[in-house]
Amino acid sequence: MKIVEIRAYPTSFPVPRDGGVRLGIGQAVKRDAVMVKVVTEDGITGWGESHHGRAHTAIARLIETTLSQLILGMDAFDTTGVWARIYKFQLGSHGMGAGCAMAMSGIDMALWDIRGKATGWPLYRLLGGTRRPVPAYAGGISLGYQPPASLIDEAHPMVEAGYRAVKLRIGDTVRADTERMEAVRNAFGDGLAILTDANTGYTINDVRRVMPAMDQLDIGWLEEPFPAHDHRSYREARGLGRTPLAAGENHFTRFEFTRVLEDDIIRIWQPDLSKAGGVTEVMRIAAMASAFKIPVHPHSSMTGVNQAASIHLLAAIENGGTFEADLSKGNLFRDAMGSEPWRIDKDGNVLPLDKPGIGVEVDEDFLTAHPAIEGPGYV
Repeated sequence: MKIVEIRAYPTSFPVPRDGGVRLGIGQAVKRDAVMVKVVTEDGITGWGESHHGRAHTAIARLIETTLSQLILGMDAFDTTGVWARIYKFQLGSHGMGAGCAMAMSGIDMALWDIRGKATGWPLYRLLGGTRRPVPAYAGGISLGYQPPASLIDEAHPMVEAGYRAVKLRIGDTVRADTERMEAVRNAFGDGLAILTDANTGYTINDVRRVMPAMDQLDIGWLEEPFPAHDHRSYREARGLGRTPLAAGENHFTRFEFTRVLEDDIIRIWQPDLSKAGGVTEVMRIAAMASAFKIPVHPHSSMTGVNQAASIHLLAAIENGGTFEADLSKGNLFRDAMGSEPWRIDKDGNVLPLDKPGIGVEVDEDFLTAHPAIEGPGYV
């Protein structure tokens, strides 16, 4: 079953300036994504997502030129061979290029979608899993910098919908972050798990100051206080408190996670299927983590395709953690680009889709109607 066509769609939609979430990396002004379409000689179409990397048109161009030339004509079932060929001729020889890792992630995801459609099996079953409930937390581009009362108002419908955990955006000021964490804890009690994400907005001194409050409030994790490459700061942050450090959405492939494993500082891993090398590679990363009792809580990205695939993976690995449910307001990539990717139940769980492959039907007309918008996504 040969690969005969590869197409990448960079797509965007604007976010109103008064409606964009403000967080550690700025205020959102648009949402970007790259959807990858792979077609076989038998006419089977698979869809995947490559993270935009704040350069969505460049990622799409890389897919349609360089990467497609490397793998057109290969067996669509040979996900390991496709991955190895891209690694040999593009990814491995000039440093661990993030752009290539993101681009190949969407291709790999689409190939797994094809495999499922060809066999009639959903992705979780292909990966050795079963259709079991997966716990979810309210995340995505939501619960940002805002007054505590407003934050509680936004969180209320999430909790009422069934979510037993929420993720707050921090990295503002330690005082403001602490006030928001305290307000949410006081409003919802100890029954709600509170997670935090600094989006690389903290310094070592910030972590030193905020950790006592996090420990007292029983915060589930402190995610990405520093950039992924800032190994020294992560090392210095170890021991400043009991709240575990989490990261991984900006680590690419098992080779970068090898350094994370050796450092033994980040004990909650969050690889993104649209960044880290696709389904093939995140399964390797999860297996590596499982040998050291490290849980994997995948970072889920822009579209329903990535989110649905993340649930499949969590239902198939033994060290799977929680699914990051993107509850950002007005996310057209989740609500309008394709079929429903997931649904929360009253117990705070989601189920993997039971259709062949990833299970999300993508509307190409939507992609045509929402072309790429150039410029920064956060200001």
